Amino acid sequence: MSLLQFNDKGIYCAAADVYIDPWKPVKRALITHAHADHARFGHEHYLCHSDSAPVMRHRLGNNISLQTVHYGVSTKHNGVEFTFYPAGHIPGSAQIKVEYQGESWVVSGDYKLEDDGLSTPFEPVQCQHFITESTFGLPVYAWDDQRSVFEEINAWWRQNQSEGRVSVIAGYSLGKAQRILRGVDTSIGKIFTHGAVENTNEVLRAQGLELPETILVNPEHKKADFKGALVVCPPSAMGSTWMRKFAPYSTGFCSGWMRLRGARRRRAMDRGFILSDHADWPGLNRAVQETGAENIYVTHGYKDIYARWLRESMGLNAQPVDTLYEDQGESDSSD
Repeated sequence: MSLLQFNDKGIYCAAADVYIDPWKPVKRALITHAHADHARFGHEHYLCHSDSAPVMRHRLGNNISLQTVHYGVSTKHNGVEFTFYPAGHIPGSAQIKVEYQGESWVVSGDYKLEDDGLSTPFEPVQCQHFITESTFGLPVYAWDDQRSVFEEINAWWRQNQSEGRVSVIAGYSLGKAQRILRGVDTSIGKIFTHGAVENTNEVLRAQGLELPETILVNPEHKKADFKGALVVCPPSAMGSTWMRKFAPYSTGFCSGWMRLRGARRRRAMDRGFILSDHADWPGLNRAVQETGAENIYVTHGYKDIYARWLRESMGLNAQPVDTLYEDQGESDSSD
């Protein structure tokens, strides 16, 4: 029997009787990061990285039974060793290495290799078995350097400002919104935030994350207050009545899906900026190679295509695995 198994509740380690990122309520859950499709409500006990804990308590309630661990510090349960390593996805995101009787696995959760200046950078971890996502597991998905993306965003903001429009940009509330805030040129103008973004900002600021000054949008604000400003909101706010107060405005969306024109049209945004917190095609391949693992398990996204490519082009024992992860890191439902 393998050290880790996939069952109807999640990724299970029978030797320790624990789950990693389970999608149904379990007794003990090890959590790779605080996005809602990986950190769900209802588990009896949680273990996560210390930087994920404040947001998890904010989202799941202060009364959850939660223990924390730092990167590189091992814990043991029933003789099974668990170690958290940086995943580079969002603040506090982790890969979890599981070791027992000479067998080693790494559950990567969601990850990216580019250092965003916000999250602890991704660290490759040697193992025999590697569980990887494949949200963007096609060659077309190759990201530009983030500095050039923020130059595009800043130019768009300046142009809107000169033409009398408010710039409204969407990115999910945990991770992407803060990355936008850290990357834009704050000298251009004021930055306002949607409540879902600002609530998360407050939690992250309280744990020491440096973010620029932002102003929570509230009913007392007049249209004139937003003149020339940037407004950061979750994707779910786009097209809602909440947007009316900013007119005239231009809309932008930050996501890896913006690589494809069809995705930009479906979003009905004025501008799409290719900025993802997931690994692109080169990043996925590099991460897989650097683990040294011969056995690869591919979850969500283009899992069938990517697993076949790993088998045929890299000679690895790769197989797709069905999970209930919903790619919330790139979707409207990430709040």
